[in-house]
Amino acid sequence: MRSYANGKIEVTQDGAVTTVTINRPEVRNACDMETVKGLHDAFSDFEKDNTAKVAVFTGKGDGFCAGADLEEVSSGASIGFSWAGSDKGVTRRRLSKPVIGAIEGHAVAAGLALAVWCDMRVASESAIFGVFCRRFGGPMPNGCTVRLPRIIGKAAP
Repeated sequence: MRSYANGKIEVTQDGAVTTVTINRPEVRNACDMETVKGLHDAFSDFEKDNTAKVAVFTGKGDGFCAGADLEEVSSGASIGFSWAGSDKGVTRRRLSKPVIGAIEGHAVAAGLALAVWCDMRVASESAIFGVFCRRFGGPMPNGCTVRLPRIIGKAAP
């Protein structure tokens, strides 16, 4: 097993399958900047590994990802960092290999953006997808507003 971001991201490999896990169950796998940069590094290494053919992306415990770490956001420490930007934003690029999101529990706000970034999603019966951040004036980040309608379609006029 490899780890990134001081253990906040765990990566295991079983043959051609790489599993990338957000390891912050105590905060429902909410991502602080260090975690997002760790995801970028983990998926960059997956992309470079010629033996790895597919990645499974999941969260440890009962949830996939509850979005951005609101404690960090409220401190102002993450202002100016873009999950989708050039500063190791994980959703800023498409990979040449497939990523399958294994969604259990909440995939909300920026967690939804991570889920729709995946090429395919497999959802358990407990999966909850949502844009909860809009209730508090937060934007739907990371390309989600483009990717989500491509997946589910647009409402009829």
